[in-house]
Amino acid sequence: MKIFPAIDIKDKKCVRLVKGDFDNKTEYKMSPIEQAGKYKDHGFKNLHIVDLDGALTGETVNLDIIRHIVGKFNLKVEVGGGIRNSDSIQKYIDAGVEKVILGSGAIKDKNFLKEACERFPNKIALGLDAKDGYLSISGWKEKSNQMTLHYLEEVNDFGVSRLIYTDINRDGMKQSPNFDETSKVAEISNCPVVISGGVSSIDDIKKAKNLKNIEGIIVGKAIYDGDVQLEELVKEDA
Repeated sequence: MKIFPAIDIKDKKCVRLVKGDFDNKTEYKMSPIEQAGKYKDHGFKNLHIVDLDGALTGETVNLDIIRHIVGKFNLKVEVGGGIRNSDSIQKYIDAGVEKVILGSGAIKDKNFLKEACERFPNKIALGLDAKDGYLSISGWKEKSNQMTLHYLEEVNDFGVSRLIYTDINRDGMKQSPNFDETSKVAEISNCPVVISGGVSSIDDIKKAKNLKNIEGIIVGKAIYDGDVQLEELVKEDA
């Protein structure tokens, strides 16, 4: 199973939010580039990056930092945050990103997701961020009226290459991921699923390995707060 250590970028800094709340954030001293280097030095192969400035503006605000990380460390990077048109997708692919995560743009406009999958085969990941069974959009500031599983059934044949499922209520809370809901998503998804939100310990990683159709798991705040040691975590990375 792939381990995706996380880097969330805001104002060129590494930050972590609690339940996606921009007013409830922790800033870390290490820069995104330094943090990526730390992950590389420990032997991780994959990296999950969210451009939080992009999530708010709909622009590729931190493209230069992300390009630098990809070029310097040769990590397989997936990037999300405010990617709402083909030009933004193309910029990230040109920068060497492995997967481009579409969230709000894909939920608001299914045709955008379908066209992106056709134009950029094997490059598009779908980010489903859910709260109480419903999808949230626009940096989690808006709750859509679409139920997660209904939406997935509608877009399941579009050719998405990876699905990232986040339970917003668990994100940044270190209360373990919502394995029950994730399993429901993984059961019907035509592509492999990456678990996101709430990882609190190595035990969560081990539990995730027993679930079907799970490609990997994203670990963020538990790393920054020292609840999960990188030396221990990288042993679970395969």
